[in-house]
Amino acid sequence: MSTRCRAIAEALPITLSEADGARYLHFGTEWIQGAMDVRRPDRLLLAYVEQMMAWLVFLEPPARILQLGLGAGSLTRFCLRHCPDSEITVVDNSVEVIETAHQWFALPRTHPRLKVVCRDAQDFLEPAARRGRYGVVQVDVYDMHARGPAIESADFYRLCAEALSDPGIAVFNLFGEHASTERNLRRIRRVFGDRVLAMPVSEAGNLVVLGFKGPPLAVEWKAVERRAARLRSRLRLPAPHWVEALRRDRAAPMLEV
Repeated sequence: MSTRCRAIAEALPITLSEADGARYLHFGTEWIQGAMDVRRPDRLLLAYVEQMMAWLVFLEPPARILQLGLGAGSLTRFCLRHCPDSEITVVDNSVEVIETAHQWFALPRTHPRLKVVCRDAQDFLEPAARRGRYGVVQVDVYDMHARGPAIESADFYRLCAEALSDPGIAVFNLFGEHASTERNLRRIRRVFGDRVLAMPVSEAGNLVVLGFKGPPLAVEWKAVERRAARLRSRLRLPAPHWVEALRRDRAAPMLEV
C-alpha cells in the first residue's frame, strides 16, 4: 500500500446504511456515495449511475473500459456482467474504499477481466502508455461531501480525452447545482471541441456529460430510439427517456455530435 493511499484511507470516515433491500455507502455524512441491491448486486439503483451507462446508446462495449472512482462499485459490477468482452480497470485513491467495496459491495477480489488500482486518478492518466488505450472512460470522482468533483482541472479533462481510443466516449458525473458545474462544462467542451452531450439532470441533482472522440456522429433519431429501446429491454436501462430528452433539447432532424 502506498503512503498516499494509506493517508487518504485514514481520512475517510466510511459508514454504511441499509433500507428496503439496498445497501448504501457514505463518507461520514448523509450523502450517498454508492448503492447496491443486496439481492441483485449488478442492478443499478441510482439514476445518475444508470445515465453513466448512456454511452451504450452510441457505442458497443469496447475492449477496455477505464473507471475513475470506485464508490460502491456499481458501474464495475454492471460492466462485468453486461460487457463480457471488456477488460475493466478501476482507479481509486483510497484503499479503504476499495476494501469496503470488496467486503460489503460484492466487488470480486479476483476476476480475469478486472484490475483495481489504488492511485490518484490524474497520476494514473499521466503516463504516455495510457494514450488511446480505452474505448470508454467513466469519471465519478467525488469528495466526501458528494457536492462536486474532487478533480476538475483542465489538464485532468485533457488526459481523460487523450486516454480514449478512436472512437471513444468519456462520461463525467458533475453536480448540477454545484458552483463548479459551469466551469467544468466549459473545460469539457474545450477539450472535446463541443462534441458533448449533457443528459437530463437527475432528481438528486447529478449532471452526466458525455464527451465524444473520433469520427463525427450523425444518425437518424429513429435509429437512436431503436437502440435505446433494445437497451431498455435487455438491460433495463431507461434509455428511451434519455433519448427523448436529448431530442427535445437539440431540436434537430438528426443527432449530430
